Amino acid sequence: MKIAIFGNSYQDEHADGLRRLFGALGRAEEVTLAIQHAYADYLRTVLGDAMPVAELFDPTCDFSAGLALSIGGDGTFLHTAFHVGDKQIPIMGINTGHLGYLSAAPLANAGAIVEAAVSGDYLVEARTMLSVSRALGPEAGNGEWPCALNEVAILRQASASMIAVDTTVDSQPLARYLCDGLIVATPTGSTAYNLSAGGPILAPSAPSWVLTPVAPHSLNMRPIVVADSAVVEVEPHSRAGFFTLSIDGMVWTLPEGTRLRIARSKFHTNVVRLRGTTFTDSLREKLLWGVAHQ
Repeated sequence: MKIAIFGNSYQDEHADGLRRLFGALGRAEEVTLAIQHAYADYLRTVLGDAMPVAELFDPTCDFSAGLALSIGGDGTFLHTAFHVGDKQIPIMGINTGHLGYLSAAPLANAGAIVEAAVSGDYLVEARTMLSVSRALGPEAGNGEWPCALNEVAILRQASASMIAVDTTVDSQPLARYLCDGLIVATPTGSTAYNLSAGGPILAPSAPSWVLTPVAPHSLNMRPIVVADSAVVEVEPHSRAGFFTLSIDGMVWTLPEGTRLRIARSKFHTNVVRLRGTTFTDSLREKLLWGVAHQ
């Protein structure tokens, strides 16, 4: 089996854990390692002679694997999901970040991680994603973003006043949001930016999206949950003449008058979960859901 490995370069304090993890992977039988080129460059500085024998790959080019390991935090997981794209490779998150909500286990559990990865003794959850395309505007038809695991956010530019976001759902007018931005979040992303903006938590399997305004001008503009079969179209208006489009943390500046079409992606992300862990476990342990403060 080939395991593709993604990571970030902010892991100096986890050097011992990385040595244990890659040592165990290197000893695993019938396993081939392929490491993202940029991450391999970083690992050489951390692991030195303990650097495992591995293929190198460029994630922007075609590659294949039976499993992807994402070593880092949730941002690294989203980066991995973006590059896995339509390959549908299961992704196992190994947390070295702050929260690691999408991760299957912390780096400290290196032995259990490798055992599960090599044996295939894990569960895989198919998570729905969003796709975004330009429906109208100066560059209509020239821009398409096929997969967003967490959210699509339409935001005012940093130095601009609030924006107006004309929004339709399945071609029916919903609202003109006067706000700092509008988030369209998946169930997976409901615990990310959406939650910080006051939106609800959705169960990962819920067939829904949530639309949440960011700092709305009117207090009666509340989050709304719609079916994930719905097509959402937004047309932002701004005195600055531009607005910001953020897709899972990747950012573009687009001109006013651009209408965006947001719908369910034809791909999904296969998220690995270790046996014995549940969605509610993550809520309690990582978000302190229902935990009384001491």
